[in-house]
Amino acid sequence: MLSAAAYSSVLGANDRIQVGLIGCGNLGMRHLRIYMKPMLDEGKVQVAGISDIYTRARERAQAQVKVESKQVHHDYHALIARPDIDAIYVVTPEHWHHKMTIDALKGGKDVYLEKPMSFTIPEAKDIAETVKKTGRVLQIGAQWCSDPRYHMAREVIEKGLIGNVIWAQSTYSMNSVYGVWQYDVEKEATPQTVDWPAFLGNAPKRPFSGERYFRWRKYWDYSNGVVSDFFYHRLAPMLVTLGGRFPNIVSANGGIYQFKDREVPDTFTMTAEYDNFFINIASSASSGGAERLHAPAIYGHEGTIAFENGFLTVRPDTPFRKKFAAATGKPELRMEAKPSNLDEIRINHARNFFDCMHTRKTPILHAQLGYQVMTAIKLAADSYRQRRMMAFDPKTERVLASAPPRQGFEGTGENIVEPKS
Repeated sequence: MLSAAAYSSVLGANDRIQVGLIGCGNLGMRHLRIYMKPMLDEGKVQVAGISDIYTRARERAQAQVKVESKQVHHDYHALIARPDIDAIYVVTPEHWHHKMTIDALKGGKDVYLEKPMSFTIPEAKDIAETVKKTGRVLQIGAQWCSDPRYHMAREVIEKGLIGNVIWAQSTYSMNSVYGVWQYDVEKEATPQTVDWPAFLGNAPKRPFSGERYFRWRKYWDYSNGVVSDFFYHRLAPMLVTLGGRFPNIVSANGGIYQFKDREVPDTFTMTAEYDNFFINIASSASSGGAERLHAPAIYGHEGTIAFENGFLTVRPDTPFRKKFAAATGKPELRMEAKPSNLDEIRINHARNFFDCMHTRKTPILHAQLGYQVMTAIKLAADSYRQRRMMAFDPKTERVLASAPPRQGFEGTGENIVEPKS
């Protein structure tokens, strides 16, 4: 049971935040080396504990972070149970995100949860509801949500400069020789040094596999693949701009076109339909690395927002040029976005989390928005695997057995308005 003290603990304005890290792999250590470093250097944050189920990972992390042996844990429950820990970073395979996050929230900790939010839709909903019940702060680590371009685009839309939003597009491609997620399978990783049952958790029971342990994103047992890794980074900031909401219909296509050493597709596209617009995202882990050719864009009835490197460009469509110029005084807008450096954006995302721990305000990628994003992400994965269109009811928050028929196809023509000659 949770004590009242765990729920009521509040940081003072000058209190140093004590962080515990669950997951000391490459990404976990990148958070400490880069994304959290300015706050560590400023003395606002201190890493007070680490946890990992791989002996060598714990040893490397301890040497880098320089924590005492008593602050190093095999079992993450021991880290969460410590009263001196204020925040938990969850940087683990996604099939563990829900359990670890719920345990941390109920243990009175604020949580920085690496994307994707969860493995399933019910798990995401449970996390969102638990955040609300406990009053804890939760930030999801899709760092592009702190890219100022998406916040600038939201202001452009709110001012009505592109009219009603009709659709949006984005892409995330990462071409490589051998395929993404081909991390080194370390020789030191054996059944004696890796707690394999702890890694599997509720996943199907399988013999020890270093391939699966280090390259878990390639397998459906532990990941939804490219859609939960890449697409979460693209859909989440789009919904920061367009407003959090659940999808109505999601469809997806793709396949394993190049790299045959995996279960999840290396090329993927999804379309998420909302009440008044749709979002299309395409990706390949085997081609199209020059994704600047297909940068994110939002298309309105009256104009377009283009996301360029370090800039946001707003262009009116031809029939609305005079209206746009009257509103802005310019034929188009080209606005510089700072910071544009990706590491700085990631740092600001972490800073937003720590600031919200002090103020108790809602972070940028909060639990409810993360749940809405995760719903579309998981429906896309299921659409691909089941080869069918997926439907969702935003009112009941349930996946539907089939999509309801579209309205407006009766063919009566009664609502057609003829333009004046």
